[in-house]
Amino acid sequence: MSKIQEISTAVETGKSKLVPTLVQEALAEGNKATDILNAMINAMGVVGDKFSAGEIYVPEMLVAARAMQKGVEVLKPLLAGDGSVSLGLCIIGTVAGDLHDIGKNLVAIMIESAGFEVIDLGVDVPADKFIETIKAHPEVKIVACSGLLTTTMPAMQETVRAIRALGLTGFKIMVGGAPITAEFAAEIGADAYTPDAGAAAVKAKELVS
Repeated sequence: MSKIQEISTAVETGKSKLVPTLVQEALAEGNKATDILNAMINAMGVVGDKFSAGEIYVPEMLVAARAMQKGVEVLKPLLAGDGSVSLGLCIIGTVAGDLHDIGKNLVAIMIESAGFEVIDLGVDVPADKFIETIKAHPEVKIVACSGLLTTTMPAMQETVRAIRALGLTGFKIMVGGAPITAEFAAEIGADAYTPDAGAAAVKAKELVS
C-alpha cells in the first residue's frame, strides 16, 4: 500500500494520531502536498457518502474529520499561498433565533474537507451579519444558512431575501436543517438544499464547478 493510500485509510477510519506522521512520511518520500491533500479530501468524500447512506453516524464522521484536520495542519505551511488548493470561500452560519450548531458544524467540516475555505459565523446569526460578511469578502462562492427549528424558518427566508436584495452575483446560497425541504428552499430563492453534511459538500463543489 502506498503512503498516500495509507493516509486515505487512516482518515476514513479516524486515526487522528497516525495521520500527521503518515503525512510527514509521504512528504519525505517526495509526494506533493496537494496530492496528499486531495487524497484526504477524497477520503472525506467516502466518509460523506457512507454518512448519507446511513452506514456511519455523526460520531464516526467527526472522528474522520478530526483526523483530516490533523493532516491539514501539517500541510498548511506548504500550501500557504497556493491558490490552486481552495475551491473558494464559503460563509456559513445558523440563522437568527436558532442556537443549534451540530449540523452546521458538520457541514462546515465537510465543505472545508472538500477544499473550500470556511468562515463560520456561529449560531443565532442575523441577516445583517451575513450581509456584512459577504460585503467584506466579495470573493465568496457559497453562502450556507442552517436552521434546526421550524420557528426559525421565517428567519431563514428573511436572510435569503436580504442577501438577494443586495443584487450581488458570483456566489450561490445553500440552505439546510431538519425542517427545511427542497420545496421551501426553492420558495425562498435559495440555489440549493441538501439533506445532510455529506450531500452539502458534494453540492457545494457542483455549484462552483
